[in-house]
Amino acid sequence: MDGLVCFEIRGDVAVITMNNPPVNALTTGVPQGVAEAVERACNDAAVRAIVVIGGGRTFAAGADINEFVRYAAGQGPWPVFHRWLNGIEDATKPVVMAIHGQAFGAGLELAMAGHYRVIATDAQVGQPEVKIGLIPGAAGTVRLPRLAGVRKAAEMCAFGEPLSAKSALDAGIVDRVVDGDLLESALAFARTASGPRRTRDLPITPDPTAIAELRTRCKKHLEAPLAAIEAIEKASALSFEDGCRAEAEIFRRLMQSDQCKSLIYAFFAERAVAKVPGIDKDTPIFPIREAGVIGAGTMGGGIAMALANAGLRVRLKDTEQAAVDRGLAAIRKNYERSVKSGRTTAEAVTERMSRITPQVNYAGFDSVDIIIEAVFESLTLKKQVFSEIDTIAKPDCILASNTSTLDLDEIAAVTTRPHMVIGTHFFSPANVMRLLEIVRGRETAKPVIATAMALAKSIKKVGVVVGNGFGFVGNRLVIPYMNEAQFLVEEGATPEQVDRVLTEFGMAMGPFAVADLSGLDVFWRIRQEKPRVPGARETLGLPKLYELGRYGQKTGAGWFHYGDDRKAKPDPEVVELVHRIACESGIAQRNITDAEILDRCIFALVNEGAKVLEECVASRAVDIDVIYLTGYGFPAHRGGPMFYADTVGLPHVLARVREFGWTPAALLEQLKPFHS
Repeated sequence: MDGLVCFEIRGDVAVITMNNPPVNALTTGVPQGVAEAVERACNDAAVRAIVVIGGGRTFAAGADINEFVRYAAGQGPWPVFHRWLNGIEDATKPVVMAIHGQAFGAGLELAMAGHYRVIATDAQVGQPEVKIGLIPGAAGTVRLPRLAGVRKAAEMCAFGEPLSAKSALDAGIVDRVVDGDLLESALAFARTASGPRRTRDLPITPDPTAIAELRTRCKKHLEAPLAAIEAIEKASALSFEDGCRAEAEIFRRLMQSDQCKSLIYAFFAERAVAKVPGIDKDTPIFPIREAGVIGAGTMGGGIAMALANAGLRVRLKDTEQAAVDRGLAAIRKNYERSVKSGRTTAEAVTERMSRITPQVNYAGFDSVDIIIEAVFESLTLKKQVFSEIDTIAKPDCILASNTSTLDLDEIAAVTTRPHMVIGTHFFSPANVMRLLEIVRGRETAKPVIATAMALAKSIKKVGVVVGNGFGFVGNRLVIPYMNEAQFLVEEGATPEQVDRVLTEFGMAMGPFAVADLSGLDVFWRIRQEKPRVPGARETLGLPKLYELGRYGQKTGAGWFHYGDDRKAKPDPEVVELVHRIACESGIAQRNITDAEILDRCIFALVNEGAKVLEECVASRAVDIDVIYLTGYGFPAHRGGPMFYADTVGLPHVLARVREFGWTPAALLEQLKPFHS
């Protein structure tokens, strides 16, 4: 036809193949092409039935989000999915959808417009639109409950998790699971199909109990999950046509919401950071087959796991055998948890463990392709390590530091190859956290940066390139954020109030819970390394808690108290202690509103973010947003700190910054949006 959809006849069955690589996105022309091909087959007397299949690696992974963005911005027409899907469902001959790979979003909506569905054993189906702040928009909330029932449909649309082939069969979404040649099996199924069976004609039974239960599971600050449940509830009480109209109304409402715009921005932001300014896509990269990791502690062990999981051979070194043994034991324990939870198999663990070679010397480090240092956060120690590996590593070996705050150029200066030195700041636990902050030094070569980005992708991390400077981007911003939280407590708030406000905003954890999890001793060390600013206010509580040995969860007490269940419990003694110290220092106590807590903490991130943009430590606002979305638990439905600032309006942000008595970043004073 036009290349997007291909038509052929196999005996008495028409085969319609979608061919829109890489994932058969249902861009304009694809659903229309399928509908026209179905009509062509219905008009051919020699055709008994129809099979629709995806070319390449998947059936259809969903609609093209760009089309919705253009529509929301008034730059394009509303995609007319309903017309084409209804045309497919109206076919007078049986239409069998053959699913492999993924049938997600509009892909599943297309499949449900067919009369029957067969699916490969390793395929998945799902309605993940909620993850970009939307609900299904092509009758997904109307057809799915007719196949799977109200409870299962509402669960799928509200939480966006995919179903396996077997689960889809059990739910009634598909008719057969195929082990073998999918097309041949679909052809055989089509030849035995009795006739059209339209999803829209299937009965639907309201389930108010399920609807009420699922609403209680939704996070109240997220709009789309509750909207998905609303749409399915309406679909269960209305005709098919009225259900579709209700769905469209809700969909359009969500498209205009700040949450949807933020989530779509976050979706594209991860792709944007992969394109590094100044690094051409043709920049050569060094092959990475084997790595050396120095330090077998929590961070080093996690890095070794991330590398081994990606198929790399890893030499894991520490100075003492006991430290190496502890590190290996921790790695094995982490893998055992994954086996127990079903995320991996015992066989896979054995294979991954075999890739990790524990050692107490540098044997074999002369042949590895990258050495990642993950020792204690001490500039003196890191410089010592780099001077050692500089004499051992082969000339084209990349020397990487896992430093989270220290001067990378000073570390590189002790080597004879500063152009081969780069920062690879992993986040703990390194085998789980998605962010990899890649720090380019003054002399870091472009191929080294390109290689680090390629490595990040290969180990399933989101690599973000940043400049050198204390704390780089992530920890540079987190310091004023954490400080403001402590200042608020000094002025009369409580740690639990501050954490509640920030988690209600959507942060994964409150700042005091984060401090206790990371360890107050860690924050104390960062404070010692941080350059002092004359006249700047210093926090009062952290030094005292450190002095008392209250390091957080690891000692059972920090800002909060922890029992055997490791759950945070408010500790009135801490509040009394901090308030007393504050009073002795002349800080007045007062009632602090939730609104002030939110603005002081979040706008501290924004103001500091503007400063790192001014200083070119971050080259783009999107880099800051992705760092906070993937590494610091910033809520995706807010888009990241800089996107959130644009959303609430920079005049408001600037006014609040001045009200708090801070020095505004010059870039913020310009009131030019961070995202144009």
